[in-house]
Amino acid sequence: MNSLELAWRIKRHGVEMTYLSGGSHIGSILSMADILAVLYEDILNFDNTNPKMDSRDRFILSKGHAGAGVYAALAEKGFFEVQALKTHYANGSKLSGHVSHKGIPGVELSTGSLGHGISVGVGMALVAKKDDKKHRVFVVMGDGECDEGSVWEAAMFANHFKLDNLVAIVDHNKMQSIDFCENTMSLAPFAEKWQAFGWQVKEIDGHNHEELKNALAVSEGKPSKPTIIIANTIKGKGISFMENNILWHYRAPQGEEYTAAVKELEAQKP
Repeated sequence: MNSLELAWRIKRHGVEMTYLSGGSHIGSILSMADILAVLYEDILNFDNTNPKMDSRDRFILSKGHAGAGVYAALAEKGFFEVQALKTHYANGSKLSGHVSHKGIPGVELSTGSLGHGISVGVGMALVAKKDDKKHRVFVVMGDGECDEGSVWEAAMFANHFKLDNLVAIVDHNKMQSIDFCENTMSLAPFAEKWQAFGWQVKEIDGHNHEELKNALAVSEGKPSKPTIIIANTIKGKGISFMENNILWHYRAPQGEEYTAAVKELEAQKP
């Protein structure tokens, strides 16, 4: 499997999971599917037979509401049976709506309270540095999440401790909850803010797999700096009537919507 196929499978599973469960956040799942696919196919060091391997890279989905995307990636990479995805968000299922580490191999941290993931990631990176470990820590955040003060406290901390083993990726789809970011709290100038906090900043097309691979590779350029990748994405990417439509933050595809979404995705199958 390559990253393009994995991205397609994450999208296809995400649509079905939210359809079966009536769960939310398909727009967010679709916007970050390419990021997850490149991470799990080309970047992260892991062993699905030994999820707690000490040398593994750590991955945290800070925007935990889009956890179905991570579950899909983990299932496709052999951490648990793909069939289990159909139980997502059902009563008694381990696959909760917001991503949970409880009983799910491959999930490092339960998330959903926005602003926490990057803070925990910073702690993991600091411990790795102090213990002279060589693994890296990756955190995917939402852009609306960057309204949280804890994000900027973590950013300042990461620069102070020179955490060049930390890579944060912002799924910059320009939307949050029920409105556009610029209408809620403008992030601009976004890249310059991170630079002012001492981070190495890379701004890319978050749906271009080659750009993602290059940005996520071990950097030779600026040692002793944490890295932030601003991945410009489209919320609802891949399904025409969901793209850039704020409705699909909370709405689940049902009936003709589900049929139309599946038809569009099937036409895009690699």
